[in-house]
Amino acid sequence: MCPGGAGISTLSVVIPVYNERDTWQEVLRRVESADTAGLSREIVLVDDASTDGTREQLAEFTRLHAGGEAATNVGGAAAYKVLFHETNRGKGAAVRTGFSAATGDVVIVQDADLEYDPRDYAQLLEPIVSGRADVVYGSRLREGRPAGMSRQSYLANRFLTWLSNLSTRLDVSDMETCYKVVRTEMLRRIELCEDRFGFEPELTAKLAAAGARVQEVPIRYAGRGRAEGKKIGFADGLRAIWCILRYRQRH
Repeated sequence: MCPGGAGISTLSVVIPVYNERDTWQEVLRRVESADTAGLSREIVLVDDASTDGTREQLAEFTRLHAGGEAATNVGGAAAYKVLFHETNRGKGAAVRTGFSAATGDVVIVQDADLEYDPRDYAQLLEPIVSGRADVVYGSRLREGRPAGMSRQSYLANRFLTWLSNLSTRLDVSDMETCYKVVRTEMLRRIELCEDRFGFEPELTAKLAAAGARVQEVPIRYAGRGRAEGKKIGFADGLRAIWCILRYRQRH
């Protein structure tokens, strides 16, 4: 794979963070060491008003490495931006803040827990770098229910994906996946509004409406439950249904 294919040279990794004091630093280490298919990397961390000590850890990281909100190169490996919300606004709002700050040619969303593995970056980037896609979804569900995902969550994800596909005419197996890789110029064509987990169906619907070429690749997944900090719940599922209907395309 040749770096810079399809006019691409830089990957922006947007990491929304909320109460992840025990995991975000390990996630960052994995992102820093991931194979990005020859692309340079910009890492944008957005703290959504954490209350468990994460915010203080990120403030110290900013002081030592990131120089406030300005991106700086550390050891030539990556450029960093660290941004802070003054109030908790939700994952969607944190991702939108990260998107606004991202300057790379391609953007990927990376959760700050340990469910998603940056070792998958190269295969996620390949369809975009080769010019075959504008958007790539990393699917947890192409081979059935993954280890660590409850049957209830699996069925909920399958239902929401089916409903989303019905309204967008896409054919993805995992609409709710965190791993969405998007060409930045495609992101700039759409306006996102959702603050919480409704962000996932909203982004999917608006990318489809914008005519994005969407592909999907299988990814690793290590699910966690509420005891480990899982934050999505039943109310978020209802909001996702509402968002699918709200942003559906009119055919």
